[in-house]
Amino acid sequence: MKVLIVGSGGREHAIAWSVSQSRKVDKIYCAPGNGGIREIAECVDIGAMEFEKLADFAQQQEIDLTIIGMDDPLVGGVVDVFEERGLRVFGPRKNAAIIEGSKSFSKDLMKKYQIPTCHYETFHSPEEALIYLESCEYPVVLKADGLALGKGVLICQTQQEAEAGIATLMLDKQFGDAGNTVVIEDFMTGREASVLCFCDGTHIAPMTSAQDHKRAKDGDQGLNTGGMGTFSPSPFYTPEIQAICEEQIYQPTMDAMKAEGRDFVGILFVGLMMTEDGPKVLEYNARFGDPEAQVVLPRMKNDIIDVIDACIDGKLDQITLEFEDNAAVCVVLASDGYPEHYEKGKTITFSRDFSSQDGYYVFHAGTKIEEGELVTSGGRVIGVTAKGKTLQQARENAYRATEWVSFENKYMRNDIGKAIDEAE
Repeated sequence: MKVLIVGSGGREHAIAWSVSQSRKVDKIYCAPGNGGIREIAECVDIGAMEFEKLADFAQQQEIDLTIIGMDDPLVGGVVDVFEERGLRVFGPRKNAAIIEGSKSFSKDLMKKYQIPTCHYETFHSPEEALIYLESCEYPVVLKADGLALGKGVLICQTQQEAEAGIATLMLDKQFGDAGNTVVIEDFMTGREASVLCFCDGTHIAPMTSAQDHKRAKDGDQGLNTGGMGTFSPSPFYTPEIQAICEEQIYQPTMDAMKAEGRDFVGILFVGLMMTEDGPKVLEYNARFGDPEAQVVLPRMKNDIIDVIDACIDGKLDQITLEFEDNAAVCVVLASDGYPEHYEKGKTITFSRDFSSQDGYYVFHAGTKIEEGELVTSGGRVIGVTAKGKTLQQARENAYRATEWVSFENKYMRNDIGKAIDEAE
């Protein structure tokens, strides 16, 4: 079969790698792809938001399955366009992708259906938000309602910081229209974990857990990024916590979306905080996490095409997800200055090959081929993933493998997975 993957980042490279392992797949296309994806897929010069062109290509090439990797096209309704043409596509429709596209929608959904989360208020004007801040206990969390590349979340320790945050989001429009509405939440404390789930509209199948590192600098300092690294599984996401999540969060979320007439078919990303009062939802996303996919998919034993087919056909209850009894760590190699100002066009070289047989993977995020040379083209450049029998071993392997990749202005966090040691 022929598969088209829509997107250009490390997540899409991980999806493409997983698809390439399927016995069912003969040909993979990726639109627009990147400098690394081209090694396992034919890259197509069509943007992720060019829905009609993507659908035209899928029809012309007789694509059997299209997998949407990115949030923007999902929230924009690319799945609806494909389905209207009778094309087989994996991802939530526009009316279901709103669970990521609008923070206020998802928080209201949780409140209505009693899915555990923190207290919050929603504001459409900066004046109302500023008045509310006068009565808050600090710290608080400000969230831009719309999509903001994973960066529209501000943790504010004082009222002054929060007022400046409202100005950034709602007045200065740092994230454009995403900041027209802002959600102000109580600050939750505890261990974080991310769980990606396959969904068929009725049934939900959680994958193995992971934990992301959002801040740019060591010690969880600096600005929020799209993700600087991750590890899987989380030692803090115990079988007991999983059982609570399945009963109080995962299936209730599926049931809530169905009750709202928004059947969710695709990948539901559930960001969790393990608080003293039990696990609560931090956020939902409507697609694979990036870089969570880079540590979860290499550990999955199932043929991803079998699972996706079951989701689309409403037969997910017939699938049992299986994961290797090991661990994986991904360290993101970024351009120094990310997520603010950074240079592009730096030559990338490898001192040795990465072999998935040996448990090493290199997932390209911001790379492209320029005049026959692989160069940097984004803030997050490459995700280096390694497996190990234990989390500690996987981390050692991943950091060793980062030395095999070189480019000018290479930057990375040196403490990905530090929490692993605290779990011992």
